[in-house]
Formats: sequence, structure tokens, C-alpha cells
Amino acid sequence: MVFVIATLAVKPEAKADLIAASKDAIAATRKEKGCVSYDLFESTFDPNKLTFVEEWESPDCLPLHSKSDHMRAFGRVAVKCFAAPVQVQIITPEKIEKR
Repeated sequence: MVFVIATLAVKPEAKADLIAASKDAIAATRKEKGCVSYDLFESTFDPNKLTFVEEWESPDCLPLHSKSDHMRAFGRVAVKCFAAPVQVQIITPEKIEKR
């Protein structure tokens, strides 16, 4: 199991375009082999910060996802909407025990 947290800073005037483009990408991604969940959220502190929260069965799924036709199509729109570079974290569900 692996989680991906991708945080996007979006230009206010381009936010609607990014959200519209994300709908097809989200629907197609949810059908990908190994995708457990894939959702887009808006920050409660900054409406121009959006975050994809993804859960995958294995890290091996990520290269195929990033090269998929629907993600390439989304990327062509999204790149015009970013106000800053996307911040991506890939994390595992391993817990750090309290000392």
C-alpha cells in the first residue's frame, strides 16, 4: 500500500479550468488497476490550494498511472493553471510508534 499526496497551488482565474479537467482524469484513474481511492480536495485555509489524495495497492502502479493517456491530457491543461510547482509526497502506511 502507498499513498500519494499532491498539493497544487492554482491561479485563481484558472481554478475552474483545472477542476473541470480533473473530472475525467479522476473518473479514469479510479478504474486503473491498483487504484484504491483517488480524490481531489480544496483547502479550508486557501481556496487556491487543491490536494489530490491517492491510495494505491503498490508503488508499482504509479509509473503506469503517470504515463496514462488521461493523466497526460489532464497535465496539458493543469500545467497552465499552476501558480507554483506541484508538491508531491509518497508515503507508506507504516506508523511511527510513540516513545
